[in-house]
Amino acid sequence: LMTAAAQEASSDPRPAPPRAEGDGPYERLIIRNATVIDGTGAPPRGPVDIVVEGNRIKSLFAVDAAAGDMRSSERPQGATREIDAAGMFVLPGFVDLHVHTGETPKTPEAEYTYKLWLAHGITAVRGVPFASPAFSESEKRRSARNEITAPRMFTYRLPFDEWEAQIESPERARAWVREAAATGIDGLKLNAYPPEIMGALIDEAKKHGLGTTAHLSQQGVAEMNALDAVRLGLGTVTHFYGLFEALYDGHDVQPWPPGHNHSDEQHRFAQVARQWDLVHPQGSEEWKALLAEFRSRNVVLDPTMTAYLASRDVMARRNADWHETYTLPSLWDFFQPSRVNHGSYYFDWTSWDEAAWRNFYRVWMAFLNDYKNMGGRVTVSSDAGFIYNLYGFGTISEMELLQEAGFHPLEVIRGATLHGAQALFEPKARPIEFGAVRPGLLADLVIVPEDPVANLKVLYGTGAVRLDDRTGRVERVGGVKYTIKDGIVYDARRLLADVARMVQRQKEERGIARLPGIEFPASRP
Repeated sequence: LMTAAAQEASSDPRPAPPRAEGDGPYERLIIRNATVIDGTGAPPRGPVDIVVEGNRIKSLFAVDAAAGDMRSSERPQGATREIDAAGMFVLPGFVDLHVHTGETPKTPEAEYTYKLWLAHGITAVRGVPFASPAFSESEKRRSARNEITAPRMFTYRLPFDEWEAQIESPERARAWVREAAATGIDGLKLNAYPPEIMGALIDEAKKHGLGTTAHLSQQGVAEMNALDAVRLGLGTVTHFYGLFEALYDGHDVQPWPPGHNHSDEQHRFAQVARQWDLVHPQGSEEWKALLAEFRSRNVVLDPTMTAYLASRDVMARRNADWHETYTLPSLWDFFQPSRVNHGSYYFDWTSWDEAAWRNFYRVWMAFLNDYKNMGGRVTVSSDAGFIYNLYGFGTISEMELLQEAGFHPLEVIRGATLHGAQALFEPKARPIEFGAVRPGLLADLVIVPEDPVANLKVLYGTGAVRLDDRTGRVERVGGVKYTIKDGIVYDARRLLADVARMVQRQKEERGIARLPGIEFPASRP
């Protein structure tokens, strides 16, 4: 999320070049011997042959008939291409509901971001926004035609395309929605506006089949918390803003300390975590009532826990396995402590701050898990490009955080696939077109050589670390092998290799061998 000042100072990345990767779609692609995790929460099953014709899943054939199964034992034939997925797992393509493509100078090429997403099995993304409206709509159309190597793109716009926009009347708000809807957008990304403005935006969006998601910012949350917005018809609450404020016990607004300046991002992000002990406790009547009302209104919670993960352990996030190979030096520069770059707020980050964030996550996770347990939908997204959070890798981190919160991996995968797709299509009053391994749906699939239910880490581009007891050597296993979008088969490891070359090229242009670290004073005798 960028402030208006940051948006003004930035520009769109270079659009993606014409697609030079991926094979297909095929007249008849057969993925043989796969173990299928279908995205609905059902247990894995296999071996299965998956038949894809063009860009749609045609059929699933159980290779080993179960006892009493009277179906034909003749396996599907006539493949234009076959992929032997014996020992591998096939999942629906992942859906990330909160992304930004970035901007120059930190991510000068959209290709970099797109390939990181696809290399991690992400076949659909919701830009909130991707970049400027013109850039976003153009790239969405190019992706839909498969002219570029990119996931499916759903475009959500900020009203008046400014984070701090002043909307003077409900009538003007409605007029803007009508104008924006005519450009082909899929929905609105909202701030915490005054009630009459928020109500007008949401109501007009519904009339045009547009979805709504909201970052209920602290500057407006005192009069528009999550419960207020949901009662006006908001579809998705992203991040955590507005949730805690709807549960305050003994306060109506956050008790900011003397000297607080919200324009100072260390003040802002340090203090927001200190809400964790201001709310009604888990299991209280107030806690349960908020969950129940959200559930009755079919609200989607889209937490982006990974976006703030560095706040509870900045050292670990700064030293993640993937930075050296896959993080552009220009993006690395953006991540460093800075009073200019959004989200680079570690001016003097302390153990006190990290302890507050760990407590905050504990309460936040409990709320998400309780909502899931009562049938509420919790989706997967990343908001990468800020706070040491790298595209693609951050989406997998979000899955791990949901498991930490109490979700079974099958529930995590459902949030990243079926539930994400539903959040995109329900505002349009249309059935999902992807999000499950199911005949008739679009062929957006992920093929992984390791079991993600056993270890979600195998979905990272850097894989998981394992000791090979036969050789006594440590190895990396996993990583997505193939990402299939619209029936086109992408070699995920080649996409990662392309990203690594982009990073290396920028290092060479800068005359550096490694990402610059934070220097320490010379040791003293």
